[in-house]
Amino acid sequence: MTVKKSKAKSRNRARGFRIVALGGGTGLSALLRGLKEHVGRREDQHVRTDRPVSDLAAIVTVTDDGGSSGRLRRENRILPPGDIRNCMVALSKDEALLGRLFQYRFHAGRGLIGHNFGNLFLAALTHITGDFTEAIRESSKVLAIRGRIFPSTLSNVHLVATLKNGRRKADLILLGPGSLYTSVLPNLLIPEVANAIARSKAPRVYIANLMTQPGETAGYALADHVGAIQAHATRNLVDFVVANQQPVSPKVARRYRAQGAEPVIIDLKELNKLGCQVILDNLLDERDVIRHDHRRLARLLLDKFAPGNS
Repeated sequence: MTVKKSKAKSRNRARGFRIVALGGGTGLSALLRGLKEHVGRREDQHVRTDRPVSDLAAIVTVTDDGGSSGRLRRENRILPPGDIRNCMVALSKDEALLGRLFQYRFHAGRGLIGHNFGNLFLAALTHITGDFTEAIRESSKVLAIRGRIFPSTLSNVHLVATLKNGRRKADLILLGPGSLYTSVLPNLLIPEVANAIARSKAPRVYIANLMTQPGETAGYALADHVGAIQAHATRNLVDFVVANQQPVSPKVARRYRAQGAEPVIIDLKELNKLGCQVILDNLLDERDVIRHDHRRLARLLLDKFAPGNS
């Protein structure tokens, strides 16, 4: 048995580590920004130990109906491109120039004001190619992204999931971070996606939000988040939960509390009852807004789950 396990690990090292991340909003893009630093080039014959990830795929929720994305969705009858754009920029080789260009928001001009350049670029390519997914692929080439991006929906009306060869193999499946009901759960309402996750033998990891969200998860402890995922997916899709244990500074906590948000409580006993293993670390990045420390989060995930590191 020991020999077989060793051979399996050797094969995993040879082909690299494959990750699928599902979600939307700023949470998913922050996660991808950290993971891209560990993605090796596909043409490399051997996997570098400092870049063990051979394939990074993002399945992105496209349900936004506000701002520039909402306007393009209503006026041009295309899927909202905002979260896709954020993920492409996060995975791009050059965030300093092309990334800033795709994130540029027009502040004047009739019809232009409020739109992001990247949203308009995706909308134009969608009309030229006649295919939103083809527009994503071509835009990804422009940005030289390290990874692949798929929309979780291909229609404004029907929820479907069509992946190459009708399936997706992964060594690690990541859910979140992101708004529970508007970024994470929409992916799991697609039967094909939920079934694929349920059948997968890969570790299934929920990355917990740092703060509750007013009007969405107010009063939710971490087990409530996981319970909502299991209830909507009608099955257990979470093996591990990664959560922040670093306290929020009193000043920042007061500011968020005034907006109706609190740090998510980690209720270990309830999480254990749900069958989840909990991984805690200092994952807080406090600036103007609270975010995950994307580099530390990525390193934690690879140390814990990548072959040879766990």
